[in-house]
Amino acid sequence: ITREMEVAAVHAVAELARQEQSDIVASAYGIQDLSFGPEYLIPKPFDPRLIVKIAPAVAQAAMLSGVAQRPIEDMDAYRQHLQQFVYHSGTLMKPIFSAARKVQMENKRIVFAEGEEERVLRAVQIVVDETLASPILIGRPSVIAHRIERFGLRLREGVDFTVVNPEHDE
Repeated sequence: ITREMEVAAVHAVAELARQEQSDIVASAYGIQDLSFGPEYLIPKPFDPRLIVKIAPAVAQAAMLSGVAQRPIEDMDAYRQHLQQFVYHSGTLMKPIFSAARKVQMENKRIVFAEGEEERVLRAVQIVVDETLASPILIGRPSVIAHRIERFGLRLREGVDFTVVNPEHDE
């Protein structure tokens, strides 16, 4: 293990710690509002994103430093393989994500009827991160904003998604 590989692993762990927790971690640990700070400096050990983020970062560092015995030809395929291994639903969702990526982003919109719900907001974060579509959330703007902050998501109204408030008929 080279110093570059160690540094790559540390950067990958730090990046994960700053991201919002996944719903898998939230349900596994029974913690709903875990976010980066004094009480949460590193990701939880059973966070499935660890293998998906750290392994490619370390492999890339090994290739760049010249110690990789079998360089990875297609890093994206390697990441997808890891995701399928870690997330069993990945096999089911892969064709959907692939089809969504083929269509131009500016023409794709997805409406989320339960825009205030935690699972929906986490799904919207994935849609935004993967640049799959422009989400439209149905819900009260103040509630959505409060929950985005509470769950430690990186979503920004007007930038990442649009809100339709059912309490105002306009």
